[in-house]
Amino acid sequence: MARFVLSRAVKAVLTVWIAITATFFLLRLLPGDPTTLMVEGDMTPEMQAALLKTYGLDRPLWEQYVSYLRELTQGNFGISFRQIQPVTDILVDRLPWTLLLAGTAFLVTIAIGIPIGVYAAVHRGRWPDKILQAAGIGGHALFVPSVAMLLLVYLGARLGWFPIGGAIDPDTRGLAAYASLAHHLVLPVASLVLVQLGPYALTLRTNMIEVLGEDYIRAARARGLSTRRRVWKHGLRNAILPALTLMGLQLGTLVGGAVLTETVFAYPGVGRLIFEAVGQRDYPVLQGAFIMLAVTVVVANTLTDLLYAVLNPRIRL
Repeated sequence: MARFVLSRAVKAVLTVWIAITATFFLLRLLPGDPTTLMVEGDMTPEMQAALLKTYGLDRPLWEQYVSYLRELTQGNFGISFRQIQPVTDILVDRLPWTLLLAGTAFLVTIAIGIPIGVYAAVHRGRWPDKILQAAGIGGHALFVPSVAMLLLVYLGARLGWFPIGGAIDPDTRGLAAYASLAHHLVLPVASLVLVQLGPYALTLRTNMIEVLGEDYIRAARARGLSTRRRVWKHGLRNAILPALTLMGLQLGTLVGGAVLTETVFAYPGVGRLIFEAVGQRDYPVLQGAFIMLAVTVVVANTLTDLLYAVLNPRIRL
């Protein structure tokens, strides 16, 4: 087990390093000069040079890269070119909103997907099963921003059932603030769930069908166990692990979808921050946001691998 944990930890560190390196150099390929955001027109050449030196932008690219890695080891993501404040402070304010959105969508997908997948497996070949198969296949073709825009236009703008942007209504306090937050989350969460639900439930259905055909399930039936007990206690216990593992591995897709959804709904998370920083060519904010999202996904996937190894010792062999 120790060797398995060590190997996963090494892979996680390498993945994060690759993400950091790719983010650092790829952002430098963006058109435009970010230094124009910092250098004001009435500055003298000497003042401009001093400002660029302060941020290390006058040094060769490889020196900037080494310096950036050194600062990261100390938890320093740099200073925002536009907001002139530590990137760490900006991300700490935004990341919890993204985790709330992605985490809520994750839990809702599982809560709805499990009963749908089990029901379709038990009623294999009937119309509910056929609908699920179509939804599962169609879910792979759905694009999160497109779904978000449809919900925004019809349920938000036209019908007025839900807010079309933000996270909490201004000047709300106490329980009213929580109710406002839940109201604002409905459409962003629904956008993610509608894309993820079909494929997840279809995966669980496939696993359930395979498990329900095992000898020990037939033996339980022969012993007179009820269908409910055979399916939910014995069948689901063995079928749900691969489905949960798949959902954990797809967390990157879920976080990426949350980032896009935030842009559509003007939700104050990391995704909205990235959208704003791209337009401003704010390298430090973009780097910090991408790295933080990469670390979040890598940690979640690593924990999923470890959980699967604990529950299924054969994976460690």
